[in-house]
Amino acid sequence: MKDKFFWGKRNIPKEGAGKNQTAILILFALSLLFFILAKFLPSREGESVKDDMIRASEIMSETMGALRECLGEKGLILDKKVDLNQTGLIGLEFSPITTSIGSLEAKRTTTNPNFAGLVVFLLEEAKIKRGDKIAVGASSSFPALIVAVLSAAKAMSLKPLVISSLGASQWGANNPDFHWLCIQNCLLKAGIFDSQPIGLSLGGERDEGEDMNPEGRSFLIKKIRESGIFFLHEPDLRRNVEARMRLYEEKAGKNKIRAFINIGGSWSNMGEDSKVLKLKPGLVKIRKFPPVEKRGVLYEMAARKIPVIHLLYIKGLVGRYRLSWDPFPLPQPGQGEIYKLIREKQATFLFLAAVYFLLVILILVFRNKLE
Repeated sequence: MKDKFFWGKRNIPKEGAGKNQTAILILFALSLLFFILAKFLPSREGESVKDDMIRASEIMSETMGALRECLGEKGLILDKKVDLNQTGLIGLEFSPITTSIGSLEAKRTTTNPNFAGLVVFLLEEAKIKRGDKIAVGASSSFPALIVAVLSAAKAMSLKPLVISSLGASQWGANNPDFHWLCIQNCLLKAGIFDSQPIGLSLGGERDEGEDMNPEGRSFLIKKIRESGIFFLHEPDLRRNVEARMRLYEEKAGKNKIRAFINIGGSWSNMGEDSKVLKLKPGLVKIRKFPPVEKRGVLYEMAARKIPVIHLLYIKGLVGRYRLSWDPFPLPQPGQGEIYKLIREKQATFLFLAAVYFLLVILILVFRNKLE
């Protein structure tokens, strides 16, 4: 008798159970509706960004074919055990123009053509428009990232003002027979890009190549002077940064520089304050600034309210933006998780998400009034 009473008591519906079930059903229907809207509602803005991302990736992929041809003309053979995907953008372990250690896996990761798509994504996030001028501070330690930025600029019809160093870390553009100037000239000759850097430097320690082999340093000085491109050589950080800013402004003319892209860990661009190492890769928001005498170009641009895109810490970049680590074979342009980010960042999606969460909160708050 006691057992029957106990089980019967357990089966008595709790007060408000029907209301909770109604709320659950409404939430389920609402979630399904918003999922369908978010998945299939057309977004012109999103499609335009995706088109530019894919075009940039295709351009970057095209550069690799051109580089293979140039290497063949020079009688240089790609090491298939090192440059697994035969990109022409992986250098040597050691050479006279090597400045520091580097990660082979990280360098190979940046040869993914979809890195060019990532740069488009970041420039769009920074509100960069067609025809804008962007400043680029590049280390030849990451030649693939320089190619990615130039590919994105071409896809978006931007005008890049590039200052590049020629010394490079391991596996970068550190082959004396195929350094960054060779890569650049190859791509100019192939008609893929049409602009040279506005300035060159040695890079390395204090931007003077002090950590390079003396013969390698002399070799690069000769190549820079032969190129006719402006040679930046100033071991004082503040004066170095000022010279670079003047050069960017001079080449920008009446147009304002709309963004700055830092590629690699150049002393001139990063500066001497250790806090710079804590900056997240991608489009960075900088609120605290080091003393003026310790600032690199990156901080100087941010202090002038110019958006900064920071391309360093490759592991962090691929994790944050859903790219592949050291892929083999390389993904095809337009294929990858990064393209799903476009939808998530669009105004339509964000509006739908805001409405959805507002309705969910209202349903939960007023569920006791549901019949």
